[in-house]
Amino acid sequence: MRARTRELWSEHNPGLDTSPMEVVAQVKRVVASLDRAVAPLYEGAALTAAEVELLVPLRHADEPVTASGLAFRLGMSRAGVSKALAKMEKRGLIARSVNPADRRAALISMTATGEDAIDQLFPRELAAHADVLAGLGSDRQRVVDALARLAEVMEAHLDADAER
Repeated sequence: MRARTRELWSEHNPGLDTSPMEVVAQVKRVVASLDRAVAPLYEGAALTAAEVELLVPLRHADEPVTASGLAFRLGMSRAGVSKALAKMEKRGLIARSVNPADRRAALISMTATGEDAIDQLFPRELAAHADVLAGLGSDRQRVVDALARLAEVMEAHLDADAER
């Protein structure tokens, strides 16, 4: 299917470089597979996958963090993080306090309820990831290295664009 899509684009627009589709399609396949692997865990769970992504770095943080710091660390939009944090605060998963260094930016910390929720769900998510990745065997480090290289190249390009 992917090869046919590239072929059709090449026929329609012979000058179009469709080679990025090879990398992007594989990344999307990996993300979709990871999502499928953990989807059963979230059916009826106390947390959503997006909430787990936000709570994992908070779980063992040495000090409260800001929403913008969390958004930057996770590569998410500040608006999306802020909206998710507001929902989690209403459910008692996180607490916000005044930031003495900058009263405009609240400090975020986990509550005992949030810690219990993440402590129950995150190990199950890791187990699902381990299960779906088990087939890598001795290729695991090669894959990790290739993905790290991909991330480095993309980040360097985006950082260079931001500096222009």
